Amino acid sequence: MQKDNSAPSTPTSARARHRRRSNEFPADESKTNGHLLLVNDHNKYRLMWIRACSSLWMLGFFLLVIYLGHLYVLAMVVIIQIFMARELFNLLRKAHEDKHLPGFRLLNWHFYFTAMLFVYGRILSHRLVNTVTSDKIFYRLVSRLIKYQMVICYFSYIAGFMWFILTLKKKMYKYQFGQFAWTHMILIVVFTQSAFTVANIFEGIFWFLLPASLIAVNDVAAYFFGFFFGKTPLIKISPKKTWEGFIGASVATTISAFVLANIYGSFQWLTCPRKDLSTGWLHCDPGPLFKPEYYPLLPWLPSTEIAILPVQWHALWLGLFASIIAPFGGFFASGFKRAFKIKDFGDSIPGHGGLTDRMDCQMVMAVFAYIYHQSFVVPQDYTVETIMSEILSSLTLEEQQILYMKLGQILQERMFGRN
Repeated sequence: MQKDNSAPSTPTSARARHRRRSNEFPADESKTNGHLLLVNDHNKYRLMWIRACSSLWMLGFFLLVIYLGHLYVLAMVVIIQIFMARELFNLLRKAHEDKHLPGFRLLNWHFYFTAMLFVYGRILSHRLVNTVTSDKIFYRLVSRLIKYQMVICYFSYIAGFMWFILTLKKKMYKYQFGQFAWTHMILIVVFTQSAFTVANIFEGIFWFLLPASLIAVNDVAAYFFGFFFGKTPLIKISPKKTWEGFIGASVATTISAFVLANIYGSFQWLTCPRKDLSTGWLHCDPGPLFKPEYYPLLPWLPSTEIAILPVQWHALWLGLFASIIAPFGGFFASGFKRAFKIKDFGDSIPGHGGLTDRMDCQMVMAVFAYIYHQSFVVPQDYTVETIMSEILSSLTLEEQQILYMKLGQILQERMFGRN
C-alpha cells in the first residue's frame, strides 16, 4: 500500500489557496469570448442581484457624504485612495520575500503618506490660511508649515530613499527594486488623479458630482444593455463587454448628462466654490452658467418655453467623454489584470471587486473634467474680482495688509500728481 506523503493542509494554507482561486483569472476566459456574454450567463440574475444591492449601498453612502459637504467629500476621496493604494501594493506582493524584508511594507506607506502631504499640502495650503485668520498664533504656525511644506516633504522622501538603500539585501535586489518602481508608479497613478479630483471639489461639488455620476450611469447602463441585448463582443480584453451595451450606454449617458446638469445646477450647495476649509453652508451668486435661459418649445407658440441652464450644454461634452473615451480606462484596467492573471484588484465590494475596479474610469474622467472646466468654463479674461480672488488666496494676512498700504500710497501719489 502506497503511503500518502503529502502534508496535512492547515487552515492558513487552505485560506491562502481559497484567496488565490477567488482572485485568479478563470482559464475559460482566455478563450473565445462569445459564450461569456451576460446574455448567455446562467448565473446572471444572482450576480445582478448582488451587484444591485452593493450599488444601492454605495449610492446611499455617497449621497450622505455629498450632503455633508466639501470637506467630507475630500475625506471620502482620501479614504478611497488609501484603499486603492492598499490593493495595488498587494498586487505584486510576495509573502516569501516579505518574510526576509521586515518593515518593507512600512516603507511603501512612508512614500505614500509623503506624497499625500506634498499633493494635498499644495492644494489646501491657501484655503487653510483663509480658515484660521482669526487666530494669530495658529495663523503664524500654519503659515510657517505652508512656507516649509516642500522642504518637509523633500526630506521625508530622502529619508525613505535612504531607508530603502540601507535595507537592500543580497539575492533580493531585483525584487526590492521592482517593488520600489511599483510603489512610485502607484503614487503617480493615484495622486495625479487625486490632485484633479480635489481641485474639482473646491471649484464646486457640481464639478465633482456630475463627472462621477456620468461614469456610474455609463457603467450601469452598459451592464443592463449588455445584460438584456448583448450579443456582439466589443473588445477581447473585456470578454463580457458588447457593442450593444457600449452604444446603449453612450446614448443613456449623454441624455443623463443633460438632465443631471439641470438638477444639480439648481442647488447652490453644489455650485458654490469653497474658498476655505470651514463646514458651513454656502451662499453665493451662482453665475451665468447656472441661471436659466428660456427657449420656445414650439416655434409657432412662443408662450411654450423651456428653461435650460447654460451649463447643460457643457454637460453634453462631459457625457460624450464619459461614454466614449472614459471606458478605455476600464479596458486598460482589464488588460492590466489579465497581464497579472487576476480577476479583480480586490474583493472589498461584493459583485464589483475592489475599489480600484470601480475607480478605473473615474481617474480618466476627473482629469478631463478639470481640464475642460479650466479651458472652457472658467473666464479667460481677467476682471477685478478674479484678480482680488487670486490675491486673497495667494497672500498671507500680513502680506495682504502690506499690499493694501502700498496700493494706498500709489493712489495718493497719483492723485496728488494730477493736482
